[in-house]
Amino acid sequence: QVQLVESGGGLVQAGGSLRLSCAASGRTFSSYAMGWFRQAPGKEREFVGVINWSGRSTDYADSVKGRFTISRDNAKNTVYLQMNSLKPEDTAVYYCARPNRPRKTAYRIDDYDYWGQGTQVTVAS
Repeated sequence: QVQLVESGGGLVQAGGSLRLSCAASGRTFSSYAMGWFRQAPGKEREFVGVINWSGRSTDYADSVKGRFTISRDNAKNTVYLQMNSLKPEDTAVYYCARPNRPRKTAYRIDDYDYWGQGTQVTVAS
């Protein structure tokens, strides 16, 4: 059983920064890509970005490209989401997730089978 625990959310002013962390249990962390998603009130959960299993490749939604950066430390079983130049429309619950197969870089919600509990990010205007 894999457990994912996010932390680092909070309230920030527009233009500010936050760094989210996602700590994973288990011995297979380094074999899997990791994704970040978010869900705003009244909206569907959406893809934010993904990092491949080695950390050498990342991809992002257009809405966050150039502002958000995903990194990982496989020695610590942790993936990070650095969020800069935050906007009010970034307000959401942010989730990290693990795909359903090793080495798979996934973009769709259905391709992920383990999810964290989420952490709230609120950006004030």
